[in-house]
Amino acid sequence: MRRLSAVLLAGALLVLPAFSPSHGAVQAQAQKLTFDGDAVIWMVTVKPDKTADFEAVMAALKDALAKSTNPEAKAQAAGWKVVKSSRPQPDGTIVYAHILNPVVRGADYGVMANIYAVVTDPAEQKVLYDKYAGSFGANLMQVPLTNVNDFSK
Repeated sequence: MRRLSAVLLAGALLVLPAFSPSHGAVQAQAQKLTFDGDAVIWMVTVKPDKTADFEAVMAALKDALAKSTNPEAKAQAAGWKVVKSSRPQPDGTIVYAHILNPVVRGADYGVMANIYAVVTDPAEQKVLYDKYAGSFGANLMQVPLTNVNDFSK
């Protein structure tokens, strides 16, 4: 009986954090997203009725990078643009592309990680996380690129 109780307690300790309201925020914060190459195009789809939520999170990201005291964040902001398709995909989703040029090597490009570095209020973090997670359709691709010829030079 004691052994069964110990097993049940151990299982509960492993499973219960997944039901915690902040679990997604903590998990998103723990993952580091880095890129190789001189530039990257990172494309995602967003649910058509959630584009305003996605764009609000992108505005929060821009604000967080601007307010950050980390020089790496400033360098990321200088070369990070987000653009969207002018037409929906056949399934109705909207394609957004993060254009990172130049890539800051070793820098964390995780959207939520960069926001959480500046936005420290757990309630505000949860609102932003819920908007971001709720707007996502799919990660389409990440294409690392190497400069071949810079015509501006």
